[in-house]
Amino acid sequence: MTMQTVRDVMTTNVVYLPSETTLAEAARTMREQDIGDVVVADGPGLTGVVTDRDIVVRAVAERCDPAATTIGEIVTRDLVTIRPEDSIHAAALLMRDQAVRRVLVCDDVQGLVGIVSIGDLAGEIDPDSVLGGISKAAPNN
Repeated sequence: MTMQTVRDVMTTNVVYLPSETTLAEAARTMREQDIGDVVVADGPGLTGVVTDRDIVVRAVAERCDPAATTIGEIVTRDLVTIRPEDSIHAAALLMRDQAVRRVLVCDDVQGLVGIVSIGDLAGEIDPDSVLGGISKAAPNN
């Protein structure tokens, strides 16, 4: 049996937004693209990641104005990365150890090539589990 790699399960449609994007614009983009995160990039370098949960917990709960607050103000700058050829089990362990729900997938040639989420892994590692069943049925992880 061939070991499943991160490349086999990762999402490749990464959406990039500049740090000056407002939270409202980022939320609309997430809704339109049916995604739960955006990569924040200013120029060629990656600044970080903002998730739908970040918008709620770091901004809305703190009564920040979504039309005036930028994603650069709430971005997670500590990027957790994995290589596309790493196993899905290595990705699950990394998520557990780093207490994150998403990991950026990077290679030496192209840089960022995808994102793998806990939902992507759940359906592959244990499809018969409750989380695996939910992940397979959900249109967006």
